[in-house]
Amino acid sequence: MAEKSLKEKTARGLMWSSVSNGAQLFLGTLFGIFLARMLSPSDYGMVGLLQVFTLVSNVLQDSGFRTALANRKEVRHEDYNAVFWFNVGVGSLLYVVLFFLAPFITEFYQKSDAASAYDLSELTPLARYAFLGFLISSLGMAPCAYLFRTLQVKQKAIITVTSLTTSSLVALAMVYWGYAYWGLVTQGIVFTTCNTILFWYFSRWRPTWPVSFRPLKEMFGFSCKLLATDICNVVNGSLLTVVLGRFYSVHEVGVYNQANKWTYMGSNMITGTVKEVAQPVLRNVSEERERHKRVFRKMLRFTAFVTFPAMFGLALIARELTLITVTAKWLDSVPLMQILCVGSFATPVQFLCLNLVITKDRSDLVLWNSVGVGLAQLAVMLFSYPYGIHVMVCAYTCVNILALGVWFYFVHREIGLRLREAVSDLFPFAATAALVMAATAFVTSPLDNVYLLFAVKILVAAALYVGVMWLFGSSTLKECAGYLRKKRSPARP
Repeated sequence: MAEKSLKEKTARGLMWSSVSNGAQLFLGTLFGIFLARMLSPSDYGMVGLLQVFTLVSNVLQDSGFRTALANRKEVRHEDYNAVFWFNVGVGSLLYVVLFFLAPFITEFYQKSDAASAYDLSELTPLARYAFLGFLISSLGMAPCAYLFRTLQVKQKAIITVTSLTTSSLVALAMVYWGYAYWGLVTQGIVFTTCNTILFWYFSRWRPTWPVSFRPLKEMFGFSCKLLATDICNVVNGSLLTVVLGRFYSVHEVGVYNQANKWTYMGSNMITGTVKEVAQPVLRNVSEERERHKRVFRKMLRFTAFVTFPAMFGLALIARELTLITVTAKWLDSVPLMQILCVGSFATPVQFLCLNLVITKDRSDLVLWNSVGVGLAQLAVMLFSYPYGIHVMVCAYTCVNILALGVWFYFVHREIGLRLREAVSDLFPFAATAALVMAATAFVTSPLDNVYLLFAVKILVAAALYVGVMWLFGSSTLKECAGYLRKKRSPARP
């Protein structure tokens, strides 16, 4: 009964998480089209220059305590209370520090020869405005952790979709009125504000005073490694933007960010789906080695089943998607987008491995792996930047793919999953998706109309992939289809 209950919770969580991330993808694409048509690559480049500082500060503010709360066997009010007041204090301190560091951030980018041709005088006030999000988000960390811990995926789906819609409408209005990149920054602030308000609305937990920080000491050994890991992951993910901002123009930073935005939306939809259920579910079975391995492999197959066709398919339609949505002025981003899409299958798989290792209380392994990957990425980028942006992106992507081998080594140490077992779970989906996309490109090559080509590519690729999976008896496809049929059928008396 316990296993059946866990299976139901996992399936329900994956369903609502899929709905949420699907809605985010649709809304992000819809509003992104309008914004990209109205803004220039340089507008996106201005915001991209601040990305790494914003992401690192968000990680410092959370300090790994949200994940630590989810990983504890028992959580008390005092634990949430300590995390809440800690986050508020750190968020306030970070804003003060970054407020005074903003001019130095501008100076760092302005010193490059490529950036000197662009006016970065507004980068300092833009940064100070963008960093206000830290103060707001600090108020919502603990309620968010409560929803995450209790697997309230439906509520989080409602929160995210509402916040995304509201913030995107505000951004569109500001851009229409001529505020350009200020509208993009405002979008982030409004999104954070809506999230925070709705976290409080749906969460039953409330802070109290006085506060004891003793629970933080109990979680610190675990959370500090997660904090360092999260910082490494954020830096790793933003290294390209920082290096581009230093050695290339703001225009080229904007082109890369546009390519990365499409890729991130596709990859994040899958990662977000797994994220909402992976750690809580894997933690529930962490004491049973064989069951732990079985649950992990099932999640791995589901992740591969969705990731490979989605990301390879996005690479297939990259040119048509760009022309139809954001017009020909963004065509320079297509090759970069295709490179990123092909390599981005590794991100959801790495995230799943990371959560498995965390449930074994081995945040130290996660930390050292993230440090190693970051150093490798930095080395190949510094070596390859003189050869152009495309070579840099290829090198960055290769390192990200090769890192999968290290993650699977750690998974093997914790639950005994052999590399050949992991490959057998991933390869059928990867090979099928690659062959389907190649066949689709060949079949649709005679078509000239961009709209017709876009629609036919999607229909042919989807039909071929599902057909091949069904023909070869994919258990993952049958389980997904069976669950959907069960949800649609009326309950029996």
